Amino acid sequence: NKWRVEETVRALGFPSHVILRPVFFMENVVSPWFLNGDTIYSALKPDMVLQMIAVKDIGFFGARAFTDAARLNRREIDIAGDALTMTQTAAQLGAGLGRTITYVQIPMAEVRKNSEDFALMLEWFERVGYEADIPALAKEFGFQPTTFAAWAAGQRGR
Repeated sequence: NKWRVEETVRALGFPSHVILRPVFFMENVVSPWFLNGDTIYSALKPDMVLQMIAVKDIGFFGARAFTDAARLNRREIDIAGDALTMTQTAAQLGAGLGRTITYVQIPMAEVRKNSEDFALMLEWFERVGYEADIPALAKEFGFQPTTFAAWAAGQRGR
């Protein structure tokens, strides 16, 4: 669906546009789709690296799309702040929350029972995945995106 929106934006021939492609939101990790009690459940392999971004950081890049419109015109920018395996994600979330969080891989068929779209997204993460160049983003924009550890530290009390 996102690709179709991008294609539409390009086809409309706007005099100026910037396409931002945020990766997986850090905030998703604490949603019931993933975190239940002290366990993160997902069909992703425990050692699969997933790029993530804090939602507040998307706002920074969105603002720059307006303030630097001429420089960024027609750019398509993948944005991310960190890249971790699922077991690293669980450990860092646990450290941030002040309790032990474990990661459990579940069969993709179980995910598919609840949502075909969600299963397709997870399969895409493993088959293709994100490729944002986090160091290059930080250098170009003069902005250090939020790491997952820093984001997780802000979740204490959940």
